Amino acid sequence: MEIRRAATVAELLAAGHLYDDPPREDWAARFLATPGHLMLIAYADDGEGPAGGFPVGFVSGIEMLHPDKGAEMCLYELSVDEGHRRRGAGRALTEALLAAAEERGCRGAWVGVDTDNDPALATYRAAGAMDEGVFTMRGWNLPGGG
Repeated sequence: MEIRRAATVAELLAAGHLYDDPPREDWAARFLATPGHLMLIAYADDGEGPAGGFPVGFVSGIEMLHPDKGAEMCLYELSVDEGHRRRGAGRALTEALLAAAEERGCRGAWVGVDTDNDPALATYRAAGAMDEGVFTMRGWNLPGGG
């Protein structure tokens, strides 16, 4: 397995089977063009696919900056193909994102995760995450979000 930063729309689209919903080319292009957005993709060592391997997992992060907190990396989403789970890919992707965050000068990183998502909790714990307590999340669907 090799982990590389996604640099092209084709790479993001080729990992579409790992996303919750089908990717859109315009959103993929916007993601890559937005400063602070980062996608790392894990590739199987089979030599197939647009980047020299089949995408078997990804982690996306968004660097955020606040006047009193400095830069922090939000682990936005982590996904590993079902056939490649429990082999360390999720941990390796998480650790690669943390290393990229450190290289960018981030002071910390965080992730929101459902309290009943045992596989995700185990992955983040294995990568050194600390439990900062239970919290709730609220969201809004905006009509112009297309």
